[in-house]
Amino acid sequence: MRREKIAFVCQRYGLEVNGGSELYCRQLAEKLAGHYNVEVYTTCAIDYVTWKNEYQPGTEEIHGITVHRFLNVRQRDQRSFDQISQRVFANAAHSDAEERKWIEEQGPVCPELLDELAKRHLEYKAVIFMTYLYYLSAKGLPMGFENALLIPTVHDEPPVYLRYYDSVFSSAKGFIWNTPEEQTFAEQRFPNIRKIPGVLAGVGVDVPEGPLPEIPESLRGVPYITYAGRIDESKGCGEMFRYFQEYKKQYGGMLKLILMGKAVMEIPSDPDIVSLGFVSDEMKFAVMASAKALVLFSHFESLSMVVLESMIMGRPVLVNGACEVLKGHCVRSNAGLYFTSYTEFVGTLNYLLTHPTQYEAMSENAVKYVEENYRWERIVETICQLIEGSFTR
Repeated sequence: MRREKIAFVCQRYGLEVNGGSELYCRQLAEKLAGHYNVEVYTTCAIDYVTWKNEYQPGTEEIHGITVHRFLNVRQRDQRSFDQISQRVFANAAHSDAEERKWIEEQGPVCPELLDELAKRHLEYKAVIFMTYLYYLSAKGLPMGFENALLIPTVHDEPPVYLRYYDSVFSSAKGFIWNTPEEQTFAEQRFPNIRKIPGVLAGVGVDVPEGPLPEIPESLRGVPYITYAGRIDESKGCGEMFRYFQEYKKQYGGMLKLILMGKAVMEIPSDPDIVSLGFVSDEMKFAVMASAKALVLFSHFESLSMVVLESMIMGRPVLVNGACEVLKGHCVRSNAGLYFTSYTEFVGTLNYLLTHPTQYEAMSENAVKYVEENYRWERIVETICQLIEGSFTR
């Protein structure tokens, strides 16, 4: 029996793309391929800052998934984007036209993709838009596809309060949420979506098979906390550097901060702050497994895959309590601590380092939390139920 088709719409897609929502899209596409014929509509961009066309347009296959690539009509003009962002977010009386201009300047501007999808969308049981924020979802969902689902990856950030997004969210025929906090926030911001079907799914954690590699020799036997992800001011990394350096001035010791990921901001020149750059998944898990904890200063998360990855390796997390999603992980799992100030950061970090019995219990709770709540089998089943329940033919 021929399986029905579904499509994902995502701004970037490929083995070279390592962003959170984009990686999540690829993982979901590959997992759902066991139930549907899955296709992906995406752009030719790798870099989310410039949207430069780096892939070739056309159709290719990646891990059994058919991927349709379309050219962006232009790269982002950072000066223009900054100017319209200033006008929109600094002036509450900004116009609807200025909001539309902001969507365009943010990009990736790829009307050809949306035109093709408009012609073909009825071929698919469901068309799943990934993230609410970017051009493809912002322009695509209001086109009125009757089989459109949205994985919003939404959190409390300035763009979500733009009036433009009222129509984006209300146009979805179903939602796939990552955490209870994400769903609660979205339904408070967009009360009319409460009547639209939705499921709480999240993301599974794929631990590499086989033994993990040795961590770099310079880290062996050295106590460290680690950060994994884009090294960016928007992820709270500047504050992380300041807090950690102040902590070392105050307490000294051998503790280091190990960074994994692409840097888009300056990293302090400090022997106790070590950047490994981009590493393989295998090395990422190996470094996490040997860390004292994962730290995450981000104010804005809708799930945080790295938190779950650290937990499945049996390592507690230390996170920014201003982010309700991250705080929620800690409260539900009893496998992490959260802070909202430098003083609290010091207190929570020192607690992890000086309470071995409690630390061991948190490590066990971490693994249990991920195994009980973030198994791919449950996630895929939940999403399939939404697709089958929302769209019958």
